[in-house]
Amino acid sequence: MKVVVVGATGHIGTYLVPRLVIAGHEVVAISRGHRGPYLGHRAWDEVERVQVDRDAEDAAGTFGSRVAALRPEAVVDLMCFTVPSARQLLEALTPVGSYLLHCGTIWVHGSALEVPVTEDEARHPFGDYGVQKAAIEDLLLGAVRSGTLRGTVLRPGHIVGPGWAPVNPAGNLNVEVFNRLARGDELALPNLGLETVHHVHADDVAQAFARALSSPGAASGQAFHIVSERALTLRGYAESVAAWFGQSARLSFQPWETWAAAWEPQDAQATWDHIAHSPSMSIAKATASLGYGPRYSSLEAVFESLAWLVDHGQVDVPGRRLRRDIYPLREPYQP
Repeated sequence: MKVVVVGATGHIGTYLVPRLVIAGHEVVAISRGHRGPYLGHRAWDEVERVQVDRDAEDAAGTFGSRVAALRPEAVVDLMCFTVPSARQLLEALTPVGSYLLHCGTIWVHGSALEVPVTEDEARHPFGDYGVQKAAIEDLLLGAVRSGTLRGTVLRPGHIVGPGWAPVNPAGNLNVEVFNRLARGDELALPNLGLETVHHVHADDVAQAFARALSSPGAASGQAFHIVSERALTLRGYAESVAAWFGQSARLSFQPWETWAAAWEPQDAQATWDHIAHSPSMSIAKATASLGYGPRYSSLEAVFESLAWLVDHGQVDVPGRRLRRDIYPLREPYQP
């Protein structure tokens, strides 16, 4: 099958593209720049690379036609964030008959009523990101229901992997949180530290896309949560990270307003976005329909990412070693 992957050298594409090549697909990798994937693999030698500035071509009205001109049997869109962008690609692919797989987000649900959250629970998104992604889902799945094309939405959680910082136990991306836990310094958490985050390793997201691609009969017209088996509380997450460095977490808890005032605005806003959602999602549907089974728990996924940060000097741990015996290293791209 000829598959076009949009955003191919990003977090998910790094793992998805080799999986597709190994499975025998002809892959065209679209990316904005010349940067390579986060993790190299010989499979990239068999991939056709196309450099495209999607924002510029969306504005010019040419991106959809450029992708359609490649005559793909399937398109995996990992980098779509607005309804006009989604509509342009959908309309261009309709005459071609391509199967369109869209990377959504668990944030389309907003705050949960019951946990774990299933895909059919009523959605109440908030924030521009969640609202736009929910509207994109409605557009794509509505087109499937009308018989316009085949399409699937996968909703990852907080994507983790080597090469970038994971959402941390304070609910933001500031690596100083890991530094504090490694050193045994006190870390304040908002409220009681019982809000949740739900990670997923990028390779598990890639696994899910590959499975949906190979099972359009089961996947088309559907949305699936793609996360690890269980979410983490901020408090439990912090205690686990400290233990990886041989420390006992020194945690304190503060009301939101007090906690937020001590952080840079962008960090506080990121934390608010995460704890206001406090995701804890079910993967039962993806398991039953696609055979999806995450290879990484939330902690295993974060551990791999944190090990990379330590190895590359982005987490400062003078005199403390990350215990490498806690989780075994895993080979990626396993079918």
